[in-house]
Amino acid sequence: METKLKILFLCTGNSCRSQMAEGWCRHLKGDTIDAFSAGIETHGLNPNAVRAMKEAGVDISKHRSKHIDELKNIKFDYVITVCGHANEKCPIFPGKTRVIHAGFDDPPALAKFAKTEEEALGHYRRVRDEIRDFAAKIPDNLLDMQLKTEGGFSYPPNGTEGGLSSPPIEGTRGLENPRSVA
Repeated sequence: METKLKILFLCTGNSCRSQMAEGWCRHLKGDTIDAFSAGIETHGLNPNAVRAMKEAGVDISKHRSKHIDELKNIKFDYVITVCGHANEKCPIFPGKTRVIHAGFDDPPALAKFAKTEEEALGHYRRVRDEIRDFAAKIPDNLLDMQLKTEGGFSYPPNGTEGGLSSPPIEGTRGLENPRSVA
């Protein structure tokens, strides 16, 4: 039996984007990926994220906002930061964990300026669909992103929220993410 990849989706408050990413990975890739989500803080589960995911047939209503410290004993293959703040504040992970940045727009921040509830939900739906497309390509896109980090690649390629992925450094094991230590 092949071991599932352990992937942590990390954002600031573990309320929206990382929850959506965990939900999509469990829904689309549950046979090959053991998905988790956490935040560098906890902000509670965003009800509009739950609603947008439910519309797409994925129930995340039983999820809860978790602090990264709750998962410190899990050896992840990948940590994917889904917002710029989490990417900047991402802690160091031991072993062979690879940290990759895949930034997505922040629906709650965008929804603040919406004139109607429907307009606000449109931001959640768009980001939900972008995260779905990203999750559907895992693990192949992670390998590609890992190879391209030397050139400052980040996801999504159109650069909506993205940012510079952690540039690899030359180390004893070749190119390494500076937040991945042996």
